[in-house]
Amino acid sequence: MNAPVSITAPLDAATLALVEELAAARGMSRDAFAAEAIRRVAESEADLAAFVRVGEEQIRRGDYVEHDTLLANLRRWRDSRVRPA
Repeated sequence: MNAPVSITAPLDAATLALVEELAAARGMSRDAFAAEAIRRVAESEADLAAFVRVGEEQIRRGDYVEHDTLLANLRRWRDSRVRPA
């Protein structure tokens, strides 16, 4: 297992106060809260990057629908589901 490392990041007073408040409400230290927040954002960013890569690969293969076509298809789908009252 890798040993933990520390990151120092400057925070304005309002952000620090919010971190302390939220950490306390969860029974965590502010360091533990910050570490969890960084992990969550990093995982979210990694997921987004993977999603974008899939889309880029689809575009390279020519496996996509033009924007106007997509909107038209969505409108037709929506209109087929709308029932008059």
